[in-house]
Amino acid sequence: MNKTIGFIGAGKMAQAMIEGIVKSHVIPKEKIIASAMTEKTLEKIKRKYNIVTSLHNQEVARVADILILAVKPDLHELVIEEIQSEIKQKAIIVTIAAGISLMDIERAFGTKVRAVRTMPNTPALVGEGMTALCANDYLSEEELLEVEHLFTSFGQTERVEEKLMDAVPSISGSSPAYVYLLIEAMADGGVRQGIPREKAYRLAAQAVLGAAKMVLETGIHPGELKDQVCTPGGATIEAVAALERNQFRGAIMTAMESCTKKVKSLL
Repeated sequence: MNKTIGFIGAGKMAQAMIEGIVKSHVIPKEKIIASAMTEKTLEKIKRKYNIVTSLHNQEVARVADILILAVKPDLHELVIEEIQSEIKQKAIIVTIAAGISLMDIERAFGTKVRAVRTMPNTPALVGEGMTALCANDYLSEEELLEVEHLFTSFGQTERVEEKLMDAVPSISGSSPAYVYLLIEAMADGGVRQGIPREKAYRLAAQAVLGAAKMVLETGIHPGELKDQVCTPGGATIEAVAALERNQFRGAIMTAMESCTKKVKSLL
């Protein structure tokens, strides 16, 4: 890809994306530039990723062909006001923040800017990210494919209608946190039964990874895969029954609903 990728903001999500892009070699390191508010952050990412850095958002905006706004939702208007006169004429503006709509981006720039709304997640750090995205009408299909190509360098992408984007954080953006809780709980259960802590984490994490790959690679319904593990009168169905008694699935769906409500209230 012969594009310059700019990041305004270099927090945890931006760093996960940068690491994924650098590891994939989809573009040369010298074609990535990032800005941050402190020298400390810039020194860290410069040392770790060997990319171009700057304290000035305008400098990033001037050179970026794909400009990723990796800042909190409440900072978007301030950042856009700072850079709106600096962006390239054909720059593609990408937001990764929850609750920021395509119309919000267009309105803030005050022009027919090419805009893409995305929701990535932190497993991008290990090349297993999941990004939902949608774009406004000013991008060509070729331009949108370029953005998708960038995001697939550190995981998978899925195009989603914008009306559904507020629900995406609950199912993929924030959900790694739920899974980490599950892995931690499984490991605690193993430790309680005498398994050493590090072994318990490894056993639990690999089981979760393997189960996820079974869903993705076989195409078999998760309920059917669950049934395959549950032999009649066996230990697994006892465990499943205990989870059902404690509203395991209901708790997850309630958590997702709470997440979506929070997303909608961010602005």
